[in-house]
Amino acid sequence: MSTTNAPEAPVTGLSAAQVAERISAGRTNAYREQTSRSASQILRANVFTIFNGILGVALALVLALGHWADALFGFVLLLNTATGTLAEIRAKRALDRLAVLETPRAVVVRDGAETEVAVGDVVIDDVVRLNAGQQVPADGEVVANDGLEIDESILTGESRPVRPENGAHVMSGTTVTAGTGLFRTTAVGGDAYAHRLAREARRYSLVVSELQAGTNRVLHWISWVIVPVALVLVWSQLRLSGSISEAWSSGAWRHAVVAGIAGVVSMVPQGLVLLTSVNFATASLALARRNVLVQELPAVEVLARVDTLCLDKTGTITTGRIRLGEIQGADGDQVPLEALEALAVLTTVGEANATAEAINEGLSEPERLGQQGVKDVLARFGAGTPDGVESVPFSSRRKWSAIRVGSSNSTEPASVTWVLGAPEIVLAADGQDVLERACQIAAQGERVVALARSRSTWTLASEEEPRLPEGLEAAAIIVLTEEIRPDAAETLSYFRQQGVDAKVISGDSPETVAAVARQAGVTAPDGGELVALDARTLPAGAGSGRETDEDLEHLADAVESASVLGRVTPEQKRALVRALRSRGRVVAMTGDGVNDALALKDADLGIAMGNGAPATKAVARLVLLKGEFSALPGVVAQGRRVMANTERIASLFLAKTIYASLIAVVVAATAVAYPFLPRQLTVVSSLTIGIPAFVLALAPSSQRYREGFLGRVLSLCVPAGIMAGTVTLATYLWLTLTHAPRAQVTTATTLVLITCGLWLLTLTARPLSSWRLGLVALMGAIVLLGVVAPPVRAFFLLAWPTPGVWWVILLMACLAIGGIELVHLVRRRIVRGRG
Repeated sequence: MSTTNAPEAPVTGLSAAQVAERISAGRTNAYREQTSRSASQILRANVFTIFNGILGVALALVLALGHWADALFGFVLLLNTATGTLAEIRAKRALDRLAVLETPRAVVVRDGAETEVAVGDVVIDDVVRLNAGQQVPADGEVVANDGLEIDESILTGESRPVRPENGAHVMSGTTVTAGTGLFRTTAVGGDAYAHRLAREARRYSLVVSELQAGTNRVLHWISWVIVPVALVLVWSQLRLSGSISEAWSSGAWRHAVVAGIAGVVSMVPQGLVLLTSVNFATASLALARRNVLVQELPAVEVLARVDTLCLDKTGTITTGRIRLGEIQGADGDQVPLEALEALAVLTTVGEANATAEAINEGLSEPERLGQQGVKDVLARFGAGTPDGVESVPFSSRRKWSAIRVGSSNSTEPASVTWVLGAPEIVLAADGQDVLERACQIAAQGERVVALARSRSTWTLASEEEPRLPEGLEAAAIIVLTEEIRPDAAETLSYFRQQGVDAKVISGDSPETVAAVARQAGVTAPDGGELVALDARTLPAGAGSGRETDEDLEHLADAVESASVLGRVTPEQKRALVRALRSRGRVVAMTGDGVNDALALKDADLGIAMGNGAPATKAVARLVLLKGEFSALPGVVAQGRRVMANTERIASLFLAKTIYASLIAVVVAATAVAYPFLPRQLTVVSSLTIGIPAFVLALAPSSQRYREGFLGRVLSLCVPAGIMAGTVTLATYLWLTLTHAPRAQVTTATTLVLITCGLWLLTLTARPLSSWRLGLVALMGAIVLLGVVAPPVRAFFLLAWPTPGVWWVILLMACLAIGGIELVHLVRRRIVRGRG
C-alpha cells in the first residue's frame, strides 16, 4: 500500500502551443555551464605581463636591427609564457572532462501525457516528473508527491533530506533521494538559483601568490627606471661616436641601441619569472600524480601559507552518506533476533531511501554490531518483502513504515505488526523513557529512528490513509551517523600540528555539525571543548553581500572562538571567509556543493572535491579528483618546496638586477662604452643563475613557511649585487685606463662577473652537499671550456686573456669573493641577532 499527496485536479501540463510560445521567447532551461577559464583567458593571463612587455619590446628592437645573435633572451620569454599557459590549459581540459551534466533527460507532462525531453528543452511553467535518483532540473513548486524526499545539501549544506508538501519550493541542482512527484517550473536556465549562485561565483579572479607578488613588485620598481636608464644609456653610447648625426650616418646608432637593450635586458630578472613558473608547473605535475588538479599554478604555494582551514561538513569531512551506528534494545540490552528480522524486512518495503539503505548495509556487519545470525536474516529476507507479508511503505508525511508478519515464536501464533519511523511518532503512545533516550541521542547530532511492535494492525481512514496500530511497544532504537571520511582524522591532525586553525561550517544544525567534527578529530585551538555557534545568531549584516568593514569586524569577533558553525547560508559562508581574511588570516575553504562556490571564490585558496558540483570545481584553485582529503598534506609539502626553493634562487636573479642596474647607471653617467653585449650577458646569466637555479628549484625541501620572503631576499641580493657590480666596474675601468684591447676588456669583465655569480651561487646553495658543490664546479668548468674553445669565443666575441689580464682577473675575483662572503657573514649575524 502506498499513499499519494495528489493535486485536487488532474495535471495536464502545457499545451504544444504554449510550449512553442515559451521557446520562441527564450524561456527555456538551456544553460551552458562554464566549468573553467577559457583557453583565451588563460593565454591572455600568461602573455600580458610586465615581464613580457619589457622583454617583448627589447626583443622586437633587436630583431629589427638584425642582431639575431643577441636575441637569445627571447627564448626565456617564450618558455615562460608556454610553461604557464600549457600547464593551466592541461588543468582546464582535465576539469572539463569532469564536468558532466548530471541530469541529461527529464520527463514533462504536456497535453495530459508524459514525454521525455532533454533538460535544456524544459520551459517555464512546465510540469516535470521527479523520480528517485534524479536531479531537479529547474526551480519550481511541488504540485503532487508520493513520499518525495529531496537532498538539498549541494545548495544549503543541510545533510538531512527535506520532505516537501504540495506548494513547497524545490531548487535546481538538488537530488531526489526517495519517492516520486510532480513540480511546476518557476525559474529555468540562468534564472535558476543554482545557476545564479554559480554565475556570481565565476567572476574572474586570480589566486594571490606572495612569490609572484614579490617578483611583480620588483618588476614594477624596475619598470619606473628602466626607460629613463635605457634612454640615457643609448645617448651615452651615441656620444662615443661624436654627434648624433655622425652616429646616424655611420650606423653607430645601431650599436648604441643594442648596448641600451643589453643594459635593459640585464636589469630584468627574466629567469626568476621563468623558474617560478617551472617550479609551479613541476609541483602541479607531482600533485596530478596524486589526483590533485591545480587550476592556477600559484595555488600550490598558497596552501603552505594557510593558517585557517574552513571545512564544509557534508561531502568534505563526511562522504555525504549515512551509516548504521548502533541498535539499542528498548531497555538498553541486546535486540531480540525477531526484531532484527523485522528490521531487515522493513528496509525492503517500498522504494529504498538513504535510511533504509544504511540500516540494510549495517545489518550485514554483525561483528561490528555484536549481533549473531543477522546474515541468515538477510539471506532470507534481503531480496525483498517475503510473500504473504502485508506492508505500508514509508511516507514522508506519515514518517513511518510498517509490516505485519506471523510470529516466529511457536507459542505465540498471532501475527505481529512492526513499525519503523520517527521516535516522536512511533513512541508517542508508549515508551516515554525510550523516547526520552532517543531525544537525548538526537540532541548530540545523531539521527534516530525507532522500531515498535503491536498485536494490532494499522487501520484505514476514509481517505485511504493508514493510521498507526494501537498498543505499540518500543522494541529498539536505531542510531544513524554520518559516514566520516576515513582519512579525515589523520589529515586534520596534520593541520593541527602545523598550527592551522580548522573551522567546520555547514547548513546543518550546530549540534549535528559538532558531533561530526568531534568524530573527525576537530579540536578547539586551545585544545579545549569545541565551541559551536548557530549562524542565525550572527550579526544581521552577515550574508547580505554588502557587508561593510564594520560588519566584517563584528562578524570576525563573533566567530573568533568558534570551531563549529551551523545553519550557515551560502552568503554567510562567503561573509565568514571575508571576515577572517580581514583579520590578516590566510584562508583555505573546502567544499563540494554549489552552496560552497561563493566562499571558495573569495577564499585565498578554494579546494573542491572531484565529485562536487561543476560550478564549485570551476571556481576552485585545487580540485581533489578522487575526493581524498588525505591529499592535502602532500599539497602543503609541494607548496613548501616551491616557496623554499624559489626564495633560494630569487637571491641569484635579483642580485643580477642590482649589479646590472649599477653598471648601466655608471656607464650612462660616465659616457664610457658599455662593457657587454646581450649575448655575453645571456651566457653569464645562464651559467651563474639560469641552469643552476633550475636544478636547485627542483630539489626537495621541507622548510616551513616564514613571512617576509621579499625582505629576506633583498637583504642578501642588494649588498651582494652592489659588491659584484663595483668589482666588475673596477675591472673594466682598470683595463680601459691601461689601454687594453676591447676584446680583452670585455673578456676580463665577463669572467669577473661570472666569478661573482658563481660565488653567490655557493651562498644560496648552502649547505654545500656533494651534488650542489658538483653543480658549482660544473658551471665553472663550462666557463673555462668556453674561453678555451675558439668557436665559442668567436660567437660570444671574447678573446684568450693575456698573462697580465689573467692577473687582473685573479685579483679582482679574489676581491669579489671576499666582499660577497663578508656580506653573507654580516647578514647572518644580523638575522641571528633579530632571532
